[in-house]
Amino acid sequence: MRVLVYPHAMEIGGSQLNALQLAAAVRDLGHDVTVVSEPGPLLEFVARHDLPHVGIPADRRRPSAAVARTLSTLVGQRGVDVVHGYEWPPVLEALAATRGRSAVVGTVLSMSVVPFFPRTVPLLVGTEAIRAAALEAGHEHVGLLEPPVDTETDHPGVDGSAFRAEHGLAPDVPLVAMVCRLVPELKLEGLLAACDAVGELAMAGHKVQLVIVGDGRSRADVERRAARANERAGERVVVLTGEIADPRPAYAAADVLIGMGGSALRGMAFGKPLIVSGERGFSELLTPETAPVFLRGGWYGQGPGSRGSGPAALRDALKPLIDAPVRRAELGAFARQLVETRFSLRHAAQVLVQEYERAVAEPVPRARLARDAARSAAGLLAYKFARRYQRIRGAVSTDDANATPVLIPQERR
Repeated sequence: MRVLVYPHAMEIGGSQLNALQLAAAVRDLGHDVTVVSEPGPLLEFVARHDLPHVGIPADRRRPSAAVARTLSTLVGQRGVDVVHGYEWPPVLEALAATRGRSAVVGTVLSMSVVPFFPRTVPLLVGTEAIRAAALEAGHEHVGLLEPPVDTETDHPGVDGSAFRAEHGLAPDVPLVAMVCRLVPELKLEGLLAACDAVGELAMAGHKVQLVIVGDGRSRADVERRAARANERAGERVVVLTGEIADPRPAYAAADVLIGMGGSALRGMAFGKPLIVSGERGFSELLTPETAPVFLRGGWYGQGPGSRGSGPAALRDALKPLIDAPVRRAELGAFARQLVETRFSLRHAAQVLVQEYERAVAEPVPRARLARDAARSAAGLLAYKFARRYQRIRGAVSTDDANATPVLIPQERR
């Protein structure tokens, strides 16, 4: 098959990294795969894996008529069988570009699916809870594609000592790490809570340090909170490194990881204990007892966890880990085993090829496709008007890729 893979962004982040890892894995299964993307740090991954690439501008509307024309030309010139868009703007552009000439497949690794997402487009989501919600909303085909992890390159044998030395992190002090985008949507609350929790632990006399790897619009907010934690602790306990193209040494250097989504899973591959973060004060330690809830609902949460909410709950989750290397080893081994048995990249690539084959073999009739496209266009227009109104009020989110999270009831956590 000839496949175009179109990630929604190319900064370091879970959805787009998964898109590229799967593109390379599908290519390795014998298919012709080309990546269409804007510029960004992940182009290094594309080049390193020798994936053909077609560039589009970073400064563009979302969705973009110009990008849709580029995709249309590629589909016509290359005889493309499938255009695979990650998150909703690429899917809408692909639908406009193909007009039934080739199959469109969409993947949403955000925490929910926007209401104007085309319901005739075969959809892949990352959790059972989101899959159930999408089917209930009327999507015709929704498959489960849990975020994959390349366990051959991400493993406990990676050496993190040079990373500690490069960033001035003590080699003998437990290191907590967060690897994520520094953005308001989904991430910022957990980042600030981590700064506060580690600062409080250091003030209380615990040997601990926190490293935050990533960049984004909220960096100044995180820097201010890190500076406050360092001032209160009387020493440098929180370090921001900025974005790192290959963050494997950061994962390897850590003793404990805090994260959500694909970053959480990737950290587990390194055999590290994980505290899953979220919003509205959520944090929860991954254990054999809590794993089933995350496996169904995703690596994210909202509201109080078993220890309460906010920085105090995160502090209480961290404290027994930083003081107990044996417990860290036990939970790290459990995390690695879970990733190996459930989230392998090769298995995900095989599932994805089956979805491509199904989409090609069962094309949507053009009349039904046109009606669905019209419904999506109307919904998109309403969404854009709502965002413009929110922008005037100063309350708009700037990340189009993340819709309101779908969660299982918190009392089941």
